[in-house]
Amino acid sequence: MKELKSKYIIVALAALFSATACDRFLDPESLSKVDSQYIFSNADDARKALNAMYVHFSHDGFRSRLSNNMTGNTDIEHSGGSSDGARYQIWRLDAQENNGDLGYVWDIGYKAIRDANIAIEGILASKAMDSEDQALLNDMNHFLGEAYTMRAYWYSMLVYYFGDVPFMTRAPGVGVEYNLPKTDRNEILSAVINDLIDIEGKMKWADELQYGIEQINREYTLGMIARLALQRGGYYLKPDLTMAREDDYLDYYQVARDYTAKLMTLKDRPLPQDFRQVFMNQCKFISPVNDDILFEVPFAVGEGDVGWNIGIRVNPGNHPYGQGSNYMAMPLTYYYSFDKTDKRLGVTCGLYMINEDFVQELVSSGDMNISQGKWSRHFLDNPPGPSTNKGTGINWPMLRYSDVLLMFAEAENELNGPTAEAQVALRRVRQRAFDAAEWGAKVDAYVAGKSGSKQDFFDAIVDERAWEFGGEMIRKYELIRWNLYYEKVQETVEGCKALADSAFAGMGVLPDYVYTKLDENGDLLILNTHEKVVSPPDDTWERQTWLISMYDENKADGYAEWITSDYANYVNPSNIGVPDGVIRYIFPIPTIGIDNSKGLLTNDGYNFGF
Repeated sequence: MKELKSKYIIVALAALFSATACDRFLDPESLSKVDSQYIFSNADDARKALNAMYVHFSHDGFRSRLSNNMTGNTDIEHSGGSSDGARYQIWRLDAQENNGDLGYVWDIGYKAIRDANIAIEGILASKAMDSEDQALLNDMNHFLGEAYTMRAYWYSMLVYYFGDVPFMTRAPGVGVEYNLPKTDRNEILSAVINDLIDIEGKMKWADELQYGIEQINREYTLGMIARLALQRGGYYLKPDLTMAREDDYLDYYQVARDYTAKLMTLKDRPLPQDFRQVFMNQCKFISPVNDDILFEVPFAVGEGDVGWNIGIRVNPGNHPYGQGSNYMAMPLTYYYSFDKTDKRLGVTCGLYMINEDFVQELVSSGDMNISQGKWSRHFLDNPPGPSTNKGTGINWPMLRYSDVLLMFAEAENELNGPTAEAQVALRRVRQRAFDAAEWGAKVDAYVAGKSGSKQDFFDAIVDERAWEFGGEMIRKYELIRWNLYYEKVQETVEGCKALADSAFAGMGVLPDYVYTKLDENGDLLILNTHEKVVSPPDDTWERQTWLISMYDENKADGYAEWITSDYANYVNPSNIGVPDGVIRYIFPIPTIGIDNSKGLLTNDGYNFGF
């Protein structure tokens, strides 16, 4: 059963609590005034204290930076430009420690960790943990799991962006040293994984919780154990600019395999057959439990940037939906990597934008700005107003069940090869992508053909994750842990060049030009997305440039500027002092962290400041 979401309750309570409680969960200096024994003695007040952790998701450092802006330039998502603004520096991989966006992420990351630590210590010290009231004890154990999981998420992100970082597990208080040196990233990841393993069995499923998938639940924690284990068992960049992984990596693949299997055994669910509806639910403020999305960040109306800086572009004008941009584009190589009958293609890759007259138009051909079609402000049932932009209230997906299935398939394959169990998990994800009549060829035969070796099956997982999660901005992290970041970006640039060359030469089967018109409902029709057409059926169709726009005769190399310039420091890392074959995805610890450490933290290694 699908229910209208109650996200506004979570965010409103969190904001209210942190604003009316003398900032006691936002200001470490006021902690000595807090009667934590009282706060964590009952479920209602403990819930309010816990909500303080969620407030930081509403900060720009997460909602428009970490969740999507800072994760571009992979083989499936692209961003760039020549500005010297903070996000452009991050996209170019040349951000310095004074980069404001990095500072935002560092700041809210450690604030969220601080609030999680406050909750953890408060709950563990509470008399409620010794209560004979089983309902209260169940609530408190679940709250403890929420806090451990929130802390684990933020350490995962800090490690991805900054490498070794300070590992604070204590709440601020008298006698607690809050200024710590760096801890090895592997030690951090191992510790937070163990925290979650110890607590997950005492947590509640989403369908047992007041806020369902809009708060951290057992499904999400089980999935996070697997995601963190694959991060810990994967590759990472060392300060000497080499990629490595630890000798015990298979132990962590086993953890990922075991805990995805545990979720699949205890709380399995069919994947919804309507892929579009998974994301349309978010745009319609519907948050079903026991469905695909396991946890989504709950943004109240007036909060969140989904449909503002990510999603189908909406130009402001003569309509009540306001303005929505798209900072991330989908490369044409990604679009054409899909099987053209894959139902995920039309959902994931938005080929149209909404103009000022609320009419659909083909995306700009100059930069091939294919958008993340999973979300848009024009999908909202209640138009937010002509002068609006941010704050659509559309939730952001943090983990889906299809991810759990594919993590299981990946881990099982790494440990035991492409077993029958691994193949079943992959088939389950692909079945939704095609009509049942096509399953024989597009699912069963496809999976069988990819199961001849461990490497072939792994390659299939890499592809499937691209098609399944495009626009959800997790690809960067996957490419890092697979040590495929450089290789996949190189393939993308060379693939785009090949498309441009083919179009300029008039070769190949893909369209240099497409023909478009609006149907009776005002929706954009494209006659020929996958083939050349000499002339349209009639004069109602308009010819528009497509692949031919990737070639620029005014450029010395003949390619549109975005193809070479936006990926320049990825495919030619020597530009920023990095060896060939390596992408320096690690950034310097921002000024706020350096200054607050009083000399304890430095930005050493990684050839920063080249």
